[in-house]
Amino acid sequence: MLTIDTNATLYDQDFYLWIQATLEILKEGNLQQLDVQNLIEEIDSMGRNEKKELKNRLVVLLEHLLKLQYWTEEKEQNDRGWRITVVEQRRQIIYALADSPSLKSVLNDVFVDCYRDARNDTIKKYQLHSKRFPQDPPFQLFQVLNTDFIP
Repeated sequence: MLTIDTNATLYDQDFYLWIQATLEILKEGNLQQLDVQNLIEEIDSMGRNEKKELKNRLVVLLEHLLKLQYWTEEKEQNDRGWRITVVEQRRQIIYALADSPSLKSVLNDVFVDCYRDARNDTIKKYQLHSKRFPQDPPFQLFQVLNTDFIP
């Protein structure tokens, strides 16, 4: 039988086993045995990870939309791959929003920052001139998420 102290120790020694033990404690309703501090930390971390994943996917999506719209010299050779990435990133964002609709407000909050990251990353990755891409987002969030929108 686990105690609160041994469960907390287990967290540091074998994370997966800690998860399994915590699940059993919850299923059995033995809430007094829960390692509450680490459980709070993990739940908080899960929320941060969901937000981070969404932001990362939005940045990648925006990078490829920018390339499709503004990098005309490379478009003919790379158009197909860029489009594939746009479709995949949109699908993953849509899945995330279906699982957690409250993340939609996160997208609204981070859209401009993600655009700036996408713009800067694309400039640095491909050593492009900064004037190639607009400073402010040329797309609205609803366009970026629209499965029929590809510039």
